[in-house]
Amino acid sequence: MTAAQRGRYSKYLKPISSIIDLIVLVGFSFIFFKDLNINFIYFTFYQIFCWFVIAYFSGFYEIYRYTTPIQIISKIIKQAVIFLLVIIAFFPFSKDAVFSGEAIGLFSGSVFFLIINFKALAFYYLKKYRIVTGSNYRNAIIVGYSDEAKRLRDLFNTRTDFGYRFLGFFSDKTQNQDIKGDLSKLESFLIDEKVDEVYCSLGELSNEKIKNLVEFADENNIAIKFIPDSKAIFSKNLKIDYYELFPVLSLQKTQLDEPVVKFVKRAFDICFSLLVIVLFLSWLTPILAVLILMESKGPIFFKQSRPGMNEEEFFCYKFRSMRVNTTTEKEASRNDPRVTKVGRFIRKTSLDEMPQFFNVLFGDMSVVGPRPHLWSQNKTYGSRIKKYMVRHYVKPGITGLAQVRGFRGEIETDEDMINRIKYDVFYIENWSVLLDLKIIVQTVINIFKGEEKAY
Repeated sequence: MTAAQRGRYSKYLKPISSIIDLIVLVGFSFIFFKDLNINFIYFTFYQIFCWFVIAYFSGFYEIYRYTTPIQIISKIIKQAVIFLLVIIAFFPFSKDAVFSGEAIGLFSGSVFFLIINFKALAFYYLKKYRIVTGSNYRNAIIVGYSDEAKRLRDLFNTRTDFGYRFLGFFSDKTQNQDIKGDLSKLESFLIDEKVDEVYCSLGELSNEKIKNLVEFADENNIAIKFIPDSKAIFSKNLKIDYYELFPVLSLQKTQLDEPVVKFVKRAFDICFSLLVIVLFLSWLTPILAVLILMESKGPIFFKQSRPGMNEEEFFCYKFRSMRVNTTTEKEASRNDPRVTKVGRFIRKTSLDEMPQFFNVLFGDMSVVGPRPHLWSQNKTYGSRIKKYMVRHYVKPGITGLAQVRGFRGEIETDEDMINRIKYDVFYIENWSVLLDLKIIVQTVINIFKGEEKAY
C-alpha cells in the first residue's frame, strides 16, 4: 500500500478546513452585521479574498504532522489580528455601513473561538488516530549511519504521532544489526517495501551517489530529504523543516510546488479558459456538432481516460474526430482510416482540443503543461525513459513546450518520446509566466502555419 493509498484522504483535510472556516465567516457575518446596513455580496467577497491572502502569508493552513502547538498558536494569532484589522478597514470605505465596535468584537471573538477549537480538535484527534490505528503512516529509511541519522531514527520511533514508520538504515561504510544492507540493495528495497521518504546523511554519500539516488527517487515518486552534517549547504532547491529541534533539508523539485506560483497559474488558467469558453466555444460548439453528426453517427464529444497530475485519472475531452471504434488506446497515425473528413480538418487546426478548456476550468488540466499521454504510453515508456515520470509532478496542459517545438502527434521512435520528455522536464524546471505566454503565442502561430504532425 503506497502513501497515496494510506493517506488518500489527507489531501482533503486542507480544503475541508478552508470550507468550514468560510462557512463560519459568512454565517457569523450575517448574524452579527445584519443591522449594520452592509452590502453582504461585496462584504462576503471582500472577507473571503482577504482571509485567504492573509492565510497565505501567515501560513495559516500550512500545518503538518511535525508542526508544534506553539507554531499553530502563532499562526492563529497572526491570522486573527490581521483579519480583525482588515474587517475594521472595510467600514470607512462603505458609505452606508454603520460601524459597530461591539458587533465587530463579537464577530471576531465568535469566529476565532470556533475555528481555534475545530483546529485543536482536528490536530489532536489526527495525531491520536495515527497512534491508535497505525494508519496514514509514511514508510521511511535513512541512508547513512551517522550520529545525526541515529538521532532522527530515535525521533521517528519515539514520536509516533508524527506518523512515520522507520524501516532501517542503508550504508556502505558500516555494517551492524541496524543496517538493512549496502547501497547496492537500496533501489530494490525502496520498490519492494513501498518506501515513501528517503533521508540521506550527506556525510556518507558522494556527489555521484546523491545524483543517482535523486534520479531514481524522481522516477519512482519517492520523496528525498537530506540530513545536514557540519558542512554548510546552500542551494535554492533546498528548504529546511524542523521536527522539534531536528533540522531536515527537503529537495524542492520545481518552482511550481510553491503555493503562490500555484495560485498565479491557477488564476490564469481559470481566466483564460473562461474567455475561450465564452468567446469561442459558445458559438463554435453548435457549428462543429452539426458537421460532426452530418458525417458520422455517435457522440459530439470524445471522452478518454488519461493520467493527470500524480498519475491520477481524469477524463480528457475532445471534439470527436474519428468514427466510433474500440481502439481508443491507439494514437492516430498518418492517413488513419478512423479519422473522418471533418475530423481531419479539426485535427489539423487543433480545434478538436478545444473542449479541454473545460478540463482546465474544472482543475484537471492547465492551459500550458506536458500533454497528457495515453495510459499505454505511460506503461511502455515509464521505466524505459529517464525522468519520464517527472512530467506527472504538474497538471497536464492543452499545449506545451514539446508541442510548439515540433514534438507532437504520433510517437514513431523512442527518440520522439525522449525529445518530448526533454522539453517537458525543461518546462517544469524552468517555468515562468513569460514562458507560458510564449508557448501560447507560438501555439496560435503554429495553428495558422500548419504543422506536419497535426493529423
